[in-house]
Amino acid sequence: MAKIGIFYGSTSGVTEEIAEALREKFGEEICDLYSMEEDFDEYSQLLDYDYLLLGCSTWGAGEVQNDWREPLFDMDIEKPDFTGKTIALFGAADQVGHGKHFAGALQLMCDHFEKLGATIVGEFPLEGYSFEHSSAVRNGKFVGLPIDEVNQSELTEERITQWVEALRPIFVGTESAVLIPA
Repeated sequence: MAKIGIFYGSTSGVTEEIAEALREKFGEEICDLYSMEEDFDEYSQLLDYDYLLLGCSTWGAGEVQNDWREPLFDMDIEKPDFTGKTIALFGAADQVGHGKHFAGALQLMCDHFEKLGATIVGEFPLEGYSFEHSSAVRNGKFVGLPIDEVNQSELTEERITQWVEALRPIFVGTESAVLIPA
């Protein structure tokens, strides 16, 4: 069974908590967890995995969290080949305080890794969220899992469980018990 690489950038700790919950739900024995600030040396670490969960919170006007800025810039220059890599995106976002740019970092990450050849999976339904605009919406769904701990912390565990169960057949190869509604 292939290992899953979970890489996250976290300023306030929320995206780190999401990453740890994902590792627990998928199984610690099949997931390696990396902080972009503490454990990340170069983008080639990402290429060691066929399956990646990438966590990035949204800051300001839909920007990526600081720990991702340099690696993404380096990849823009080097253009590594992510063909054959399957990536699902997650991150913290605030739909009230940043409702005009809700979860925008997920879209930036999605666009970036698609240009490098990766397959992006893990879309998530819009139901239950309340925001003005999000560039992370594609075909009526988010391109990844946005978690709003500021305004909807009571939904975090349910959303993580729902997302993991939908991804499990892709990442682990077992049948999913919970399907994400269309």
